[in-house]
Amino acid sequence: MGGERFCDLHLHTKWSDGTLSVVETARRAKRAGFSAIAITDHDTVGPELTAPFAVIEGIEVISGVELKADIFGERGEILGYFIQPRHPALQELFAWMAKARVRRMQEMVRRCREVLGIPLAYEEVAARTEGSVGRPHLAAELVKHGVAATFEEAFDRFLGQGGECYVPLPRASSKRVIEAIQAAGGVAALAHPKLLPFPDFEEVLRRLKAEGMAAVEVDYPYSEEENQTSIPELRMLAEKLDLIPTGGSDDHGPGSVRETLGLVRVPYDVVERLSALSSVT
Repeated sequence: MGGERFCDLHLHTKWSDGTLSVVETARRAKRAGFSAIAITDHDTVGPELTAPFAVIEGIEVISGVELKADIFGERGEILGYFIQPRHPALQELFAWMAKARVRRMQEMVRRCREVLGIPLAYEEVAARTEGSVGRPHLAAELVKHGVAATFEEAFDRFLGQGGECYVPLPRASSKRVIEAIQAAGGVAALAHPKLLPFPDFEEVLRRLKAEGMAAVEVDYPYSEEENQTSIPELRMLAEKLDLIPTGGSDDHGPGSVRETLGLVRVPYDVVERLSALSSVT
């Protein structure tokens, strides 16, 4: 048992809505006993990642990304692994998404001023990140202004879907997202599928595979109410459809909205299977 190796293939850093740098995240994951991790920031790749794969702080680090996507009419995410961080296809998609994020956040800030009566400017929210701006940065401002006691309350009352200040984010189609990941040499995986409301997951996975998806995130720290289908059922579907079963904690770092490192440990052979499909490793 002592020779077993594990990975976490879904981690965020300060370059999107996490709290640590890539180096700090690698160091923390190494202390937690992992052999490999994937950095999957939202709609961006931070400047610390310059190649599809690197060894940082004694741990293998995969350059990845988590991209917002319209998945057959539903709002979901697609993960990319072993990508060339500066590939033009990704940079074009990132630029489109960055503009959409700014416009969306500006509108959410306006609604917060109107609904909550607080003197909040977009620039205050944007100053909280060195990368792409997101709702956790706005949640921090709501806590600072005293209209929410915690990040969780900010999301539950104001910033989550259906909240008074919520604005949906425009998304590229799953086909466009997968094509950009593949163009950058990467491997595409459906993120946390149990969060999607599809009644027939097998049909959805078949359609995504036809678009070029090669993996699906099976292991994930779901809450009890997120039970569209079970993890064993997802694992069986992945095997049936010849999709690589990935997994990760979706950790955002200490003091964040999601501090979950260590809750998911994926066998290291998943890294090897993903690497074998990448065109740049």
